[in-house]
Amino acid sequence: MVDQLDLLLGVIFMASPMLGLSPCSSDGQIALFRSCNLTQIPWVLDTTERLLLSFNYISMVNATSFPFLEQLMLLELGTQFAPMTIGREAFRNLPNLRILDLGQNQIEVLSPDAFQGLPNLLELRLFSCGLSSAVLRDGYFRNLSSLARLDLSGNQIHSLHLHSSFQGLNSLEAIDFSFNEIFTLCEDELKPLQGKTLSFFGLKSTSLFSRVSVAWETCTNPFRGMWLETLDLSSNGWTVDITGNFSNIIRGSQVSSLILTHHIMGSGFGFQNIKDPDRDTFAGLGRSSVTFLYLSHGYIFSLNSRVFETLKDLKLLNLASNKINKIADNAFYGLDSLQVLNISCNLLGELYNSNFYGLPRVAYIDLQKNHIGVIQYQTFRFLENLHTLDLRDNALKTIHFIPSILTVFLGGNKLADLPRIRFTANFIQLSENRLENLSDLYFLLGVPQLQFLILNQNRLSSCQAVQAPSENLSLEQLFLSENMLQLAWETGLCWDVFKGLLRLQILYLNSNYLNFLPPGVFNDLVSLRLLSLSANRLTALSPGSLPANLEILDISRNQLFSPDPGSFASLRFLDITHNEFVCQCELIPFIIWLNQTNVTLLGSLTDVYCMYPDSLLGVSLSNISTKDCDEEEALQSLKFSLFILCTVALTLLLITTLIVIKFRGGCFLCYKTIQRLVLKDKVRSSEPSTYRYDAYFCFSSRDFEWAQSALLKHLDAQYSSHNRLRLCFEERDFIPGENHISNIQAAVWGSRKTVCLVSRQFLKDGWCLEAFRYAQSRSLSDLKSVVIVVVVGSLSQYQLMRHETIRGFLQKQQYLRWPEDHQDVGWFLNKLSGHILKEERGEKRSNTIQLQNVVTTIS
Repeated sequence: MVDQLDLLLGVIFMASPMLGLSPCSSDGQIALFRSCNLTQIPWVLDTTERLLLSFNYISMVNATSFPFLEQLMLLELGTQFAPMTIGREAFRNLPNLRILDLGQNQIEVLSPDAFQGLPNLLELRLFSCGLSSAVLRDGYFRNLSSLARLDLSGNQIHSLHLHSSFQGLNSLEAIDFSFNEIFTLCEDELKPLQGKTLSFFGLKSTSLFSRVSVAWETCTNPFRGMWLETLDLSSNGWTVDITGNFSNIIRGSQVSSLILTHHIMGSGFGFQNIKDPDRDTFAGLGRSSVTFLYLSHGYIFSLNSRVFETLKDLKLLNLASNKINKIADNAFYGLDSLQVLNISCNLLGELYNSNFYGLPRVAYIDLQKNHIGVIQYQTFRFLENLHTLDLRDNALKTIHFIPSILTVFLGGNKLADLPRIRFTANFIQLSENRLENLSDLYFLLGVPQLQFLILNQNRLSSCQAVQAPSENLSLEQLFLSENMLQLAWETGLCWDVFKGLLRLQILYLNSNYLNFLPPGVFNDLVSLRLLSLSANRLTALSPGSLPANLEILDISRNQLFSPDPGSFASLRFLDITHNEFVCQCELIPFIIWLNQTNVTLLGSLTDVYCMYPDSLLGVSLSNISTKDCDEEEALQSLKFSLFILCTVALTLLLITTLIVIKFRGGCFLCYKTIQRLVLKDKVRSSEPSTYRYDAYFCFSSRDFEWAQSALLKHLDAQYSSHNRLRLCFEERDFIPGENHISNIQAAVWGSRKTVCLVSRQFLKDGWCLEAFRYAQSRSLSDLKSVVIVVVVGSLSQYQLMRHETIRGFLQKQQYLRWPEDHQDVGWFLNKLSGHILKEERGEKRSNTIQLQNVVTTIS
């Protein structure tokens, strides 16, 4: 009951600045006088329950400072900017005070009777007040029969010799001496506390036992006869010897939770001058019933054999943030009751089958943020009670070691594919790995009992031609954010990836570059309640594309122009902010729906704005008027007539266009024949040139047969007198026996342009890539574009951009693509000849030469 009341008062204390009170005022229950430049206690109503007086200049508190405030429960009088004197029975007019906060004051005079008359005081805060050991020795806290918590941290206390009156503090539960300078602590000092049960005893950062030599034989057990739930001895600079001696002198004292964090035990990485803990270090704690042991933030390098064997009752062992690189055989021997093991943030590189012997009941192992790259097959398989394994942020490349387990965290590793092993799991987290093929997703969806699957921030982008979706009747939440599903779906494959997920309730597909949703992709998601499509490139939602029972939809940060309100019929919550709405009459139904709907719109309406036309850029849809669109009804008949006229004209144009497209190859030959006949007297005179060749054709030797038949025979003058270009290519024009680099240099610098035929073989040919670099160098030197890139075959933009050699070119300039239809070859060769013979003028480096996109069909 005391804990609950104090918690309630603490919450009210923290919330008090936000209660709407004006500074330096009172509402009858709360008096807020922080930072009001007060020099004495202000008058307040006798109904006041909380009086907040911090950050003032009050220097004197005595028996007459307060009026009689019977209902006051919380008094905050800390952090005064003047030295303070607290007189005899200074708080006697506050008989029901529960919390007294005097922390961070410079108390120059404190009467031994200052706290008399406070029979109901639960918590006394005297931290950082400059108090000496006299406050413990001279009976300052006598008669505080209800006192449960005493905070004396951050003072100038050097000795813990307690006054006999501490024996009468029957309600005392927690006492904190942290951040004092208490060099020794022996049995006779804490005798008044013998027989008590304390939930917390704090000795953090006190330099205990680490600054002076200790006669351990005569000092004896300072906690004899006490039962401590938590003993905080952290940040005291304890070595293995100090820890071992201390555990021996408190032998038998009951300590449930022992905190020894920020220690200096262990040799660290690359040092041998300080010992790692051994089987004697914690031997004295064998009869202390230690349940929780915290040894984090130290320098332990090796976990030696049987180092914890006496801790039979231990349930939690925290070894995080040490330098552990080696786990000896039987290191955890004897820990028969251990349930939680934390070895995160260490230097482990490999795990072996024998590392975790002796842990029959361990349920949770935390190994995140190590450098683990190899784990033996049986390492975790004999741990029958293990239900959570955390291996995030390591260097794993396989999961062969994964046992059947409830929860497994594998995010932040180097997994590029998953072996098809059999295991069961309830929760799998694989974020921030390197998975690319959706076959891994199909495999994971087939894991029995799986309910939660997280694959955020991978590279899912490819799909095999044949997939067999597995029916999963247990999966409830699926996270696929920040992948590249668009690249897989645009091939027409893997549209059935969600088939059989009949119980899926939450699906995240945000940041996947989606510009369309495959038809029927959500058909089987009959239980889906939340769908996130945020931060994609969707321009429209087709009717029926969303699940019928969907309740929450996040489609913010897309490129929706004029969404159909009917798509949102089943929703309860909708986030449609930051789209690119076209504010024309076609959007009126959506604007009307937006103003009348019962759907809860997430985000601010000011973030639902127009992107077009420019006159309405940034205007909220809630401010758009619809009256101008009513005038269009009078123009319907005129529109119909114009529609008929336009339809006839477009039909004729379409027929003409289709004929040209169907027979475009023949049309182009006719065009060239007519051109030669008309311009037969205007033959282009060959101008003198400083270049030996018009173009150097760079291609892989494996592509020579194709390049010769498709290009060289139709362009090179030596193949036919009808051809007008002087071409250079390796198989014919490179000087045998000459250095290959010299041949490449001569070809690049001796040609007007360099034409690179980029194929799959080109990207694998080191000489081709080297020639491409030389051509780029010449472009920079001449300050003009002399490189023409022709992409051959089915290379995608993604595959091209993966090659650092040509990525810079593609980011600044456009390239040509060899036509797929044979009809377009003649037209393409004509365009390529034009680009070769086109004389480029030198420009500044910031400008780029723009090549016209060559598409595979004539539109």
